[in-house]
Amino acid sequence: MAYHIPKNEIKKEITKCGKDPVYFLNNYAKISHPERGLVPFKTYDFQTDLLKNYNDYRFNVILKARQLGISTVTAGYVAWMMLFRREKNILVVATKFQTAANLVKKVKALIKHLPDWIRIADISVDNRTSFELTNGSQIKASTTSADAGRSEALSLLVVDEAAHVPELEDMWRGLYPTLSTGGRCIAQSTPNGVGNWFHQTYIGAEEQKNSFHPVRLQWDVHPDRDQEWFEKETKNMNKRDIAQELECNFNMSGETVIHPDDIDRMMTQLTAPKHRTGFDRNYHIWEEHQEGSNYLLVADVARGDGKDYSVFHIMKLETMEIVAEYQGKPSIDMFANMLNSVGNEYGGCMLVVENNNIGYSVLEKLITLEYPNIYHSIKSTHEYVEQHEAEARTAAVPGFTTSSKTRPLIVAKFEEFIRNKIITIYSQRTLNEIRTFIWNNGRPEAMRSYNDDLVMSLAIACWIRDTAIATSRRDTKYAEAMLSSIVNASTKMNTTIPGMHGYKNQETHDRLLEARQIQEEFSWLYKG
Repeated sequence: MAYHIPKNEIKKEITKCGKDPVYFLNNYAKISHPERGLVPFKTYDFQTDLLKNYNDYRFNVILKARQLGISTVTAGYVAWMMLFRREKNILVVATKFQTAANLVKKVKALIKHLPDWIRIADISVDNRTSFELTNGSQIKASTTSADAGRSEALSLLVVDEAAHVPELEDMWRGLYPTLSTGGRCIAQSTPNGVGNWFHQTYIGAEEQKNSFHPVRLQWDVHPDRDQEWFEKETKNMNKRDIAQELECNFNMSGETVIHPDDIDRMMTQLTAPKHRTGFDRNYHIWEEHQEGSNYLLVADVARGDGKDYSVFHIMKLETMEIVAEYQGKPSIDMFANMLNSVGNEYGGCMLVVENNNIGYSVLEKLITLEYPNIYHSIKSTHEYVEQHEAEARTAAVPGFTTSSKTRPLIVAKFEEFIRNKIITIYSQRTLNEIRTFIWNNGRPEAMRSYNDDLVMSLAIACWIRDTAIATSRRDTKYAEAMLSSIVNASTKMNTTIPGMHGYKNQETHDRLLEARQIQEEFSWLYKG
């Protein structure tokens, strides 16, 4: 659109620009191009969508590849806000003060290069790292100190390269209250490992556990980039740099228990649950009970300190899919009742409860409820025994004991199942825990301030599936083979003698009768 607007159209055009930052930037803004100089600002589709997100959501967290022009788009949005909104106070924070100052410089340049008639507010105070407009709107760059912006009510906080800003957790605690009167936040960054504020905030946004709207922009969202561009760009980059700079991959630190390649593969399997139910809607179901299928229900009970969750998984044994999952903070009785109900719903499947202190209380409640298929094991040896046998053995205890001996075994089994693509996980919540499940001085555990309840529940499930259940099925087959051999051995004698009801002689008749009696007496061996 030409900049020479008839006077009678100017007010109408200013109104259109004030309502829509996309329209404003694509029609009247100019940016500096490193080769072509000052050029019109024309947004790509993904940049247009991002501008709409900035306008529609108060809090945005953007996980991005480099060289997508996101900082420029953000500067354009800031320029629009300052120009068409009065008394806006904007703070820009970055890993380096100069980086924040450069974004402020872009905003200033955008406003200066606008047509005179649309620049409805002029720069009244102009400093190198801050400036103010005649309508009262102002912007400034800040250091990353913990007290940055604490005393000011902010209209917009921009955190550039947030994953690389040190001690952003402390800074956010100070800055968040300044946004409480309706302020907005844009946090954008390439990834920088897991556990930092940016990673935690982005993952929380994906799980809808915070107020942020998540946006993921990999290298290929840019229309001018194809596989040839990618191969050329990455020719001299190592795997870690590629993951961080172009693929938006948090898992490049090499510290995760599960290999980053396996985590990437599991991301493609994520599926929204068919149902979100339960008293707190935290019981997620991907597949209801299927007649003829066998299931395993494994639960990990919260310690009771309020920091972790009570969780359970339901594994479909034939396909090794996790078909249901729960994560919440119910009371002991409520959780026991839930396990009893869900277990019966899935055919009275084997129920395994991690028997820590609180876990014993859940198990006692389940025994009172007469749940028919509770996992039992022998103290110290952790050998699995069936429930009817456990009742007669003083050394048998209900539930699974996670100890210094069993923990590395179940985690190793879990890693093996994932590495060999044996198990299928649909849950975003579980995958997020896997992302932060790391080696810490040789011990597999959740990263500081994260949980591993879902991971440990699944690890127990994998172990039980490959030991207790597999062993039980092998024993059943052995029993069937033994009984078959008893019958077969009793029928290989003599020739038929007429008059003995078709049997060869009275001895054979007696032995077959005995075999049948043995088979009936030991018929319980067939059950498994």
